[in-house]
Amino acid sequence: MRISLGPPLRRATVGVLALATIWVPGGARAAAPPAAEAPRLPFAERYHAVQHGGFVRAANAAISCRTGDARSAPACPAVREGGRGANGDFDMFYVDVDRDPNTYNSSRAEVRLPQGARVTYARLYWGGNLKVGEQKPPKDNGRVLVAEPGGEYKQVLADTVVGHRVAKGADAFQASADVTKLVRESSSGLYTVAQVNVAMGRSAAGAWGGWTLVVAYESAAEPLRQLSLWDGFDALEPGASREIRLRGARIPKGAGGRAGLVAYNGDRARAGDSLTLSTDRGSNTRLADSANPGDDVLNSTISQPGSAPEARVPAYSNTLGYDSDVFDLGSALRRGGDQLAFRLVSQRDAAWAGVLFAAVDAQQ
Repeated sequence: MRISLGPPLRRATVGVLALATIWVPGGARAAAPPAAEAPRLPFAERYHAVQHGGFVRAANAAISCRTGDARSAPACPAVREGGRGANGDFDMFYVDVDRDPNTYNSSRAEVRLPQGARVTYARLYWGGNLKVGEQKPPKDNGRVLVAEPGGEYKQVLADTVVGHRVAKGADAFQASADVTKLVRESSSGLYTVAQVNVAMGRSAAGAWGGWTLVVAYESAAEPLRQLSLWDGFDALEPGASREIRLRGARIPKGAGGRAGLVAYNGDRARAGDSLTLSTDRGSNTRLADSANPGDDVLNSTISQPGSAPEARVPAYSNTLGYDSDVFDLGSALRRGGDQLAFRLVSQRDAAWAGVLFAAVDAQQ
């Protein structure tokens, strides 16, 4: 994937579509025009704020291995629990937890906001591979269903250009929409996302897909932080380095922070993928933790720092081609600085990255 670099630029909205509550009882759906698509979307800053607060994130996969696939070794249950295995090794089938006959895939994940926090921005990202054992039509790339905690499904439509590219045997896309109003009114709890347009089956490219909800919040009880959210879409090329910079950050020495990455079609235990953070004061740190080795950052995980992760249904450890990871930046920020640079490197022939976000302590 080619991440645009230099000063972040806000991308102009093309083919704007609004958040719409047009899913009605009985599964009927009002017609909606497809979102505009482009084969490459350079990374650009989507949201920026300096405020007391941070980001929280909810994410889950839309597809997993089929448990009755006798041709695969290791077996699907062992891989779901965290064993090695790639999506191309399995007959893949939809995750569907909602018991609604009108949906063919659905999964849940928890938004966990601090007590008293106020949501300032929320964006939902979804994407996957349309070509596996079947070919899904791209006309449905720009729509999903979302149910807030305790609520009913609402149709959400992409409100900006959808990234959609055919490459290396895959037919890949990512779409997104502003869902600030929905999350602000609904707050914490389990959100359900359904009807992500992904294909099932088995192929060398493999089936993969999922969704991530990124939520910025304000809380007087937390430090002043720089909050930045970038998104884009393009295929990664083996050995190429992609970089995103945050300029004028004024990060104090000993600052803390976190950063999140959303990527597609990463395989566990295949080395060569890394995400590093450098500052203008000479610090250069490869981001890694117990769930993400420093040389295998695209390893099919949904992870975050801390011992009490947000709930997911299902909560597979190996998400077989979908990554949505949050990293602690404490050691990388110890020298502070006025400029941060995130650099992603991959050795894969067919991987995509779609989202990067960061919350770092700001100079008081």
